[in-house]
This record gives sequence, C-alpha cells and structure tokens, in this order.
Amino acid sequence: MTAHLRQNLPLYGLLSVLLLMAGALAVWSTTRSGAAATAGVVAMVGGDPAVPATPPSLATLPATAQDDLVITSELPPADARGQNARVPFAATYLTPAPPFRFSGSVTDRARARECLALAGLAEAGGGDADQRAVMQVILNRARHPAFSNTVCGVVFQGSERTTGCQFTFTCDGSLRRTYSDALWRAATRRAEEMLGGAVYAPVGNATHYHTDWVFPWWSPKLDKIAQVGTHLFLRWRGFWGSHAALSARYAGGEPDPVALRARANGMSRAGLVLPEVPDDVLAAELLADDGALLATRDGLVDGVRSPGRGVQFLLVSATDEPAALAARSKSLCAGLNSCQVFGWSSAADMPAALPVAGDARRTLRFSYVPAGRAGPETMFFDCRLFPASPPGTCLPGSAAARAETPRTATARGTAPRTAAPAAAPTATVRSSLPEPGALKADTQAGTLRE
Repeated sequence: MTAHLRQNLPLYGLLSVLLLMAGALAVWSTTRSGAAATAGVVAMVGGDPAVPATPPSLATLPATAQDDLVITSELPPADARGQNARVPFAATYLTPAPPFRFSGSVTDRARARECLALAGLAEAGGGDADQRAVMQVILNRARHPAFSNTVCGVVFQGSERTTGCQFTFTCDGSLRRTYSDALWRAATRRAEEMLGGAVYAPVGNATHYHTDWVFPWWSPKLDKIAQVGTHLFLRWRGFWGSHAALSARYAGGEPDPVALRARANGMSRAGLVLPEVPDDVLAAELLADDGALLATRDGLVDGVRSPGRGVQFLLVSATDEPAALAARSKSLCAGLNSCQVFGWSSAADMPAALPVAGDARRTLRFSYVPAGRAGPETMFFDCRLFPASPPGTCLPGSAAARAETPRTATARGTAPRTAAPAAAPTATVRSSLPEPGALKADTQAGTLRE
C-alpha cells in the first residue's frame, strides 16, 4: 500500500458509505414509484390490456348467468345485422385461452363430453370451426367465477328459469331434437379434443357470443373481439374480460345431463319471445349439415360405425376399462330416442348390419342398451376379455357367464333383467341417412332435425 493511499484511506471509506446510501435511496424510490404506478392497474396478463387491480363486483356486470332474456333480440334480423356491422371490433389484444385442464372421474368426463358436444351441435350446426368456437366459450365460462364451474352446469345454466336460458337450444324445444349418428360422432370427437386441452384460438377468452342477425341488449356493453361464421364473440371489459379472470378451478362434479334436460323441457316458457332466423341462414346451414352427414356416413370414425339409426358398432380392446366403455356408450346414445351399442375387438368381426348372428354373435365382446320403454339399462361384457367387469354382467351363453353365480344385476344396479341382451335383434333397421324429404331446418338453431 503506497503512502498516498494510506493518507487518503478515510476519504475513500467515506465515499464508499455515501455511494451505498445513494444506491439504497434509489432502490427505495423505485419501489415506491412502482407501487404507486401499479396501484390502479395490473400488467398485461396473457396478452390482455392493462386492467384494474381491484375488479368490480360481478353483480355489476351485464349479461351474467343471473340475468334474464340474454337470448332475446332488440331488433329484427335485417336491422340487427346492420347494427352489428356498425359496431367495430375492439382495438385490443387477442391471445388464445389457456388449455382446459380436466380433473374428474370417468363419469364426469362422459357427462362433460355429452354436454359440450350437444351445445356445439345445437348452437352452431355441423361446421368444425363453428362448433369449436362455441365449445371454447363454454370451457372459458367453466373457469370464470361468474358462471357455473362445471361444463354441464354452464350449458344448462338458467334453463331452470322461465326466461333465464344462457343458450337458446336449452329453452326453444331443441332438446327434443335427435341428430344423425355421423353428426353426433363428429361433435363428440371435437368435444373430447377440447376437454383434452385443444384450444380454439380465434375466439380468445370470449365468454359470450350471439349471431349477427340478433342484437341483444347486452351486446354494446361488451367488447366484440371475433367472428366465426355468423357468430360474433364478445368478452367483458376490464378485469373480468382478461385471462386472469379465468381463475376458477375445474374439479369435476358434473351434474347428470339427462336430469338437466328433463328439468329444462319441463319449464313453461309461454312468455319467451325468441328471435326469428333469417331464411338465408337456414338455407346455408342446412347445406352445411347435409354435407357433414354425407361425408362421415361410411367407415369407422373414432372406432365407431353406425349401420343404422340408433345402432352403434364399437371397436373395443382388453385395455378398455368397463366403466370407460359404459361411459362412452352412454355418450354415443345421448340424444337418441332408441339406441343399441355392440362391441367387437376386430373390425372384421363386425356385421354389415343387424341382426347380430352367427360368427358376429360368437365374437361379440360388449353389448349396451340404455334404459327406455323396453326396460332398464343393460350392459354385458365378454368377461374373458374384461375380467374386471361388474358381477352379473357377463354375456349370456358364454363360459364365464355360466360360471357365475346365477344373477342378472345390471351395471347400474337397476332391477334385474332376465331376458337376453339385444345381441341378436330381428327388427329391420333403416339406413342412418334419413329418407328423402325427411330433413328439416330447425327454426331457431338453423340445424338439421327430423
């Protein structure tokens, strides 16, 4: 150490202390100014614009699940189209919603899939993009605290009230409609993909939509952010329209869609005036649905082939859980007035049509008939392929069935059914395509019905 350094050591020490104090003061000042600057906003979350840090009460939002008449229009179709065209799209960021994280039982999955597929088909017709856009809104709502935290709860929300339906098809009579097997399979496949994490990015985190030929009272109070086909997609302004608002945790607990349908159909809605559907919309969606019907009629789709109306031939394997097969069968039969499901472990064993007899009967691995006029639900398994199947559900006539203690309990524990399963019916079954002239356009949803 030089003499000069020793002489100035106290000075250097003082300078070091001053520098440390200045640095601490700068950090403190930055922290205070940052806190002051963020007191009223939250930084962008998922591409959203800045939103208030303290969100307003959900009760102040327009068009929540508690509001009535959200599906009615303030204007006739032509005027509504003009008004909607004059409303600009919001000058805001639009980023994909986060993937849906399913957490629930096999039954929850089957119920959620059924409700999601039904809503997509009934609300949007047969188009792929149209259905996925509607399904994305439903999954966004299931994670938003303003709505039910189950998929079926979202779809049927408000249908227990005379004028409270959130989705038109739950209160306009559409729940009594049946769909072609091909259209139902396609919608079910899309629903399963969405529940598995697929995201339809073009609608972002939208929580609302309506067609361009209606103008609901709440439409100008939300931000219009996307359009898919004839549907306009919207979200709330501020925090409740941000990605951060999709904070509710999905944990299963799906209600029974059969009970929800029955309750909705039992409501009297004499005072509910629904919007008129323009003729051009009916014509366009009729053609689109008819094309989808023809395009998916033949061959296996997701391991399923339908040789006739209400009949499903299913490809099964030893890795399938009996509960999962039961849930899938119920999903395939949902919305059908009558239904039978038969399963084989090889597509080559499937007969061309009913009846199931001869070699097809001997190689049959699974049979399901839902509860209906003919009796209670029945479900039978080839217990050699499915050793974990419930007691009393081995296919009649099989070695495994003969080895069982004589009993005929069904998989759901319903009343015993001693008759053989619907494995070899003799009734003639018509083609899965409706007879010429049997297709009609639904006057509310614009989809096909018979």
